[in-house]
Amino acid sequence: FNTSCCSVYTKLLDPVRKSRNSVCPSLPGSNTGIGKMTAIDLARRGARVILACRSRERGEAALADVKRESGSSQVVFMQLDLGSLKSVRSFAETFLRTEPRLDLLINNAGVYMQGRTEDGLGMMFGVNHVGHFLLTHLLLDRLKQCGPSRVVNVASLAHNFGTIDFDCLTKHKALGLETSSTRVFKIYSDSKLCNVLFTHELAKRLEGTKVTCYSLHPGAIRSELARNTSWVLQLLIVPMTAFFFKNTVQGAQTTLHCALQEGIEPLTGRYFSNCTVRELYPKAKDDAAAKKLWELSERLCGLA
Repeated sequence: FNTSCCSVYTKLLDPVRKSRNSVCPSLPGSNTGIGKMTAIDLARRGARVILACRSRERGEAALADVKRESGSSQVVFMQLDLGSLKSVRSFAETFLRTEPRLDLLINNAGVYMQGRTEDGLGMMFGVNHVGHFLLTHLLLDRLKQCGPSRVVNVASLAHNFGTIDFDCLTKHKALGLETSSTRVFKIYSDSKLCNVLFTHELAKRLEGTKVTCYSLHPGAIRSELARNTSWVLQLLIVPMTAFFFKNTVQGAQTTLHCALQEGIEPLTGRYFSNCTVRELYPKAKDDAAAKKLWELSERLCGLA
């Protein structure tokens, strides 16, 4: 079982999915937070897990932690910077050359900060959406070969506050340019709406294959996502998260549900929260917007 979470890939003999002889999950974004907890859980089940992380130092530290806590030696670190399309392509090339299976791709990585990627994209648009979009595209044939397989996109309830400004994307390759705290949150929400729309369109394009896909809200999590925000905001957030937010083990449960639960194939393209399928606002399942975002993403990745 191979899983990708933009930080973790895995091969797994999964007792939950008994119909498979081998499962390999890959997880980008698995060196901290819910990605790391997802990797540990999958590794405990017998998966070969590939941790796909930007920082070699943090990735290798996570590798040691996941091996120790899961008791598994079938965990591998592979470097992946979702803010670099060159890195995404290099990762996919290496993965496809060295790993024979990919049963589960978990797109878990995310940033909460303004700036530009190596390719000149807005940071949150480039990392949270475009990097995952290209990675999924490059690994899709392998997922089809190993079907039944799944793509799990970790989004957020914040997508409800998002909109897609296609004029801004076309002109500036960013969801927004502002740097005030309220605007940064709005741009983050926009990027999470991209995750949900991407899943919606991906499901349509995967009809007739044995690959299904799901987006999800993991819950409000005590994690390192806000590490790039101001110290004032972090000072305000930390006490609140300690009492009201989920820990990372709890926060990984909906990801694991979408990855492992039997019988949810008819729900492909849907959005989950607390391990339950949820209805979306019309803007999050807009066929025209999803198709337009897909085509724009293809152009930005050099696929069209």
